[in-house]
Amino acid sequence: MIVTRFPYQKLSRKTVDGVRLYSCPNGDRLPSTTTILDKTKPHEKKVALENWRKRVGHANATAITHQSCSRGTKMHTFLENYICNDSLGNSGTNPFSIESYKMASHIVENSLKNVTEFYGSEVNLYYPSLFAGTTDCVALYKGELAIIDYKQSNKIKLESWIDDYKLQISSYILCHDILYNTQVKYGIIMMCTPKLEYQQWIIEGIELEKYKELWWKRLEQYYTIKFGL
Repeated sequence: MIVTRFPYQKLSRKTVDGVRLYSCPNGDRLPSTTTILDKTKPHEKKVALENWRKRVGHANATAITHQSCSRGTKMHTFLENYICNDSLGNSGTNPFSIESYKMASHIVENSLKNVTEFYGSEVNLYYPSLFAGTTDCVALYKGELAIIDYKQSNKIKLESWIDDYKLQISSYILCHDILYNTQVKYGIIMMCTPKLEYQQWIIEGIELEKYKELWWKRLEQYYTIKFGL
């Protein structure tokens, strides 16, 4: 169950011309972290993605992407139920839903059980005048304040493949620290595949500071592109 510790606010959002915008309390409409990462994706990653689409076929690639997104959305819903209601809820009888339920359960058993307090689920955050986003969970993890994001993956990932996930979670930590005068210690990425292969990365200390700096560079790149500088 959620413990009220921080005065989180819900922010409305909508997508305009491919940019997800959050409406903040002062009236600012700020681009999302995921939009910024997408718009500043390194060229080699864009090439690798396009090569994959060509290799599997564009129609098949679209189907795989849609299935992965749907699976991830359902998995997130089960985990939100767990945080808010102390239960994953009912998996139902749909095979696709059952698969997502098992993945959520695996994340709970492998890591969320180490959480002693939950402070928020699907928490909207923003850095004044610059960017905004939504983190999956804010919690006390092994006695320390943590920002947590869940990911589904079709296969085991090498750590070198998840730089953008680390940048994403670092951006949320920057938001939380400036809005609520905190010092979030951990950024935690919890990942599961349909085969129930679990991976976890904890970003802290020197590595966290590194990814905060890398995030600021990506943000600067985004606004340079946006304003044609």
